[in-house]
Amino acid sequence: MLAIASCSTVPLTGRNRLSLIDDSALQQQAAIGYAQFLSDPKTKVVSSNATETQRVKRIGANISNAVTRYMNANGYGEQIKNYRWEFNLIESPEINAWCMPGGKVAVYTGILKVTKDDAGLATVMGHEIAHAIAQHSAERASQIMAAQGVGAVVGIAAGNESQTTQAVINQLYGIGAQGLVILPNSRKQELEADKMGLAFMAMAGYNPQNAVAFWQRMAEASKDTAKPPVFLSTHPTDEARIAQIQKDMPEAMKYYKK
Repeated sequence: MLAIASCSTVPLTGRNRLSLIDDSALQQQAAIGYAQFLSDPKTKVVSSNATETQRVKRIGANISNAVTRYMNANGYGEQIKNYRWEFNLIESPEINAWCMPGGKVAVYTGILKVTKDDAGLATVMGHEIAHAIAQHSAERASQIMAAQGVGAVVGIAAGNESQTTQAVINQLYGIGAQGLVILPNSRKQELEADKMGLAFMAMAGYNPQNAVAFWQRMAEASKDTAKPPVFLSTHPTDEARIAQIQKDMPEAMKYYKK
């Protein structure tokens, strides 16, 4: 359901976010798009590497279970009651990963050469899961709608909601013949996902201190390329990101139990 104007609070960080569109509306369309992406016979995107696929699913389950416990214990259970977590490894050299509304996660095989180990992969998946928990896609869609003007938002709210939410998903994720390419998040959202991701991986039993080494490897992997990996597109500079992660580390360590 679309709302004309409202704000909501991001779990863990407490930041107020713009909410002109309900995340649940995006979840429905995201589930459809995700299923189509995985089943497209032309692309055959799902990896056949059973070992790495199981690793992605295991780490994803560990983090999503920890996040669910946190959300339920802190009054945010209603926000994720309809989440249906899915974790898939995508066969692609692209250094990328993403999580759609409702917990639909994709990790590309290209990023595994950078993650190296479970802690590195937990860093990536914690970060992407954080985007979904913070409802960054809905916030981004709200920003797009707000930029169109109040009149346009009112018109959208009174129109065909199914078509509207489908259009938003298409704009956010580029669903089509070329698959899914996540719309670059703002630097604020990226740093917020970093902070939340550190806490989430810690809750799941992965030492968040390993995140620094991962982001250093990401910086190394992209330094000689004219165009950064999609995973880093329009994101904070490597130096700024690592510096902020180090500042957020003491708080994240409070959630870590060996």
